[in-house]
Amino acid sequence: MDQIQAEIEAIRSQIEVLRTERDTLTAKLILPENQSPEAIAEAYRRQAREAAQVSTEIEGIDQAIAALEAQLQQKERELQPLPPQQPLTLQEQVEQATQRAYEHADRINELAAELAEELRALKAIAYDLSPSYWQLYGRPFITGFKNTSVPYLRSDGEVLMIASFLI
Repeated sequence: MDQIQAEIEAIRSQIEVLRTERDTLTAKLILPENQSPEAIAEAYRRQAREAAQVSTEIEGIDQAIAALEAQLQQKERELQPLPPQQPLTLQEQVEQATQRAYEHADRINELAAELAEELRALKAIAYDLSPSYWQLYGRPFITGFKNTSVPYLRSDGEVLMIASFLI
């Protein structure tokens, strides 16, 4: 516990150092050595280079601060005591398991719909390709579409049933 608290303080200290450093970074005004066009142009070029460098440094500091703040939040969560867990009643356990089962059933049905769509597309390609493939190789390209089915789940409101539909 004390180690985590020390780590939190070290992170906060580092964040403060970075914020102070960021606040002190500014592009310095560079004055031309004389009023000749070349000197003025060179002064503005140096000013632009320095401004770009300062901007990059500020961006790096901001990223470091963001990373340290995320780490700080994680460490602070580690210090939080876990709430005491009440044992679930049998009904609550059944309700939670039922909810998870329905979530899985929904996902299975989504995948079944995608699989059926892919199989239909494959069947259409095979239907178009089979005559040419048969002529070239003397055998069918794909067989077994007559008995192809995809499992899905349906519910009567209380019971989930696994069923299949033919493609």
